[in-house]
Amino acid sequence: MNTILLLLSLHGIPASIAADPNKPHPHQGVATVFSNPQPVSLSDAEKRLLQSGKPVLKQVKQGNGGRGIAVMDVKGTEEEVWNVITDYPSYPKRIPELKTTSNYSVDEKNIYTRFIISKMMVSVEYFIKHDLHKDKGYITWTLDYTRESDLDDSTGYWLLYPSPDNPGQTRVEYSVDIRIKGWIPKFIETMLADQGLEDATKWVKKAVEK
Repeated sequence: MNTILLLLSLHGIPASIAADPNKPHPHQGVATVFSNPQPVSLSDAEKRLLQSGKPVLKQVKQGNGGRGIAVMDVKGTEEEVWNVITDYPSYPKRIPELKTTSNYSVDEKNIYTRFIISKMMVSVEYFIKHDLHKDKGYITWTLDYTRESDLDDSTGYWLLYPSPDNPGQTRVEYSVDIRIKGWIPKFIETMLADQGLEDATKWVKKAVEK
């Protein structure tokens, strides 16, 4: 937070737009809210890519941001994959740009997590509400709108099911819809939407298959 305030000051941007856990977010959501996600349709070429051990990446621009979809097959059980995905405090060990992650509320249905991502002396802080539906094979998320985030909005999901193309493996689908505020540099959007999509396929697979 202090880093953000300093950078905003140096660039002449009002500090009032910085993240604040004591204030509600300016709105209750503008990005697509995912519910009961279903497997994405894949072409024969994309299926062959998965069979070769490589991920399938898709990107769809939307408004002032974009939605990305990553699909991969992981050599591990669904439970092993869930254990990695939901270990939010360990994310900074696996994703270099993530400087801080901490859960501030946890119950049977939700995990609330604070994230600080940093690159090129710019830090972005945001608060995520994860909705757990692991018994149905997915987790969805939105911003925690009771707290003000630096991101304008972020929604997404993880979807897990047995791979139909690589028997014994778990198919993992990751999708995210990112909306940024005007003061956030373009390279941060690229990192969150494009690079973040590719990185998601790498660190999950690496952590499960190690």
